[in-house]
Amino acid sequence: MTILRLRGREFRPGEFAIMAVVNRTPDSFFDRGRTYGFDAALEAVDAAVAAGADIVDIGGVKAGPGDEVDPAEEIRRVADLVAAVRRRHPRLIISVDTWRAEVGEVVAQAGADLLNDTWGGVDPALAGVAAEHGIGLVCAHAGRVAPRTRPHRIAYTDVVADVVRYTVDLAERAAAAGVPRESILIDPAHDFGKNTWHSLEVSRRLDEMVATGWPVLVAVSNKDFVGETLGGLPVAERHAGTLATLAVSAWQGARVFRVHDAASARTALATVTGLRRRPGRPAPPPDAPGDGRRTNQE
Repeated sequence: MTILRLRGREFRPGEFAIMAVVNRTPDSFFDRGRTYGFDAALEAVDAAVAAGADIVDIGGVKAGPGDEVDPAEEIRRVADLVAAVRRRHPRLIISVDTWRAEVGEVVAQAGADLLNDTWGGVDPALAGVAAEHGIGLVCAHAGRVAPRTRPHRIAYTDVVADVVRYTVDLAERAAAAGVPRESILIDPAHDFGKNTWHSLEVSRRLDEMVATGWPVLVAVSNKDFVGETLGGLPVAERHAGTLATLAVSAWQGARVFRVHDAASARTALATVTGLRRRPGRPAPPPDAPGDGRRTNQE
């Protein structure tokens, strides 16, 4: 199984990385614009690092339907923030949530280490940007739908088989384009081009993605499928369900976890690490990823 390498750091099989979400959007489903302002976003990054985040994922466009955000506006929202975070946290792994190659080019120059393409390769040039700059790429499955859309009654013969086939194909094409293999991740993209049943099925069978050998990223934090599974809970009441889903994902071998609450996610995943450790197996050193403590970022 592949060792994941990002910004000179290594995450081996059985170790996890916490990816904290920081959105520079006025209409995020989770924080409703709380970190839209530049200073607020920078403070949120600081807080995430203090809480133990290994990666911070910066986004400039709401995932769901909403006001149009053109590439120039997306760049305005994220590029300066990436540069400021790079100066402030030299060792932090910076990810940018974008599907656009022109945005990827600007943020790569500003100091990003990872391009998080949650819309499944709709802009094939994005992989070329990652290759040119020697940075990582997330290859996701979004049901082949247009960005920021919610398809009506989408169906799959076998959703997990479709997810595995599509993400592995994207990952292999990215590697062929020159993206470092050890810096490519695959992501089932829960709720993207999927209904709640599909997202639950992917969660139950996540080990089939892990078995491909590519590092698996899961982004389940406070998502709709969690709320619907628990009887229609609103976003503010999905925290416990999120932690349960993270634990199930970690037990099956997921490696990177995109979350809104880095501290509680790290505690939950450290518990999974402890439960999986067999008698006689030495504990990882205190600064190793996956031991439940904050890793040294500075």
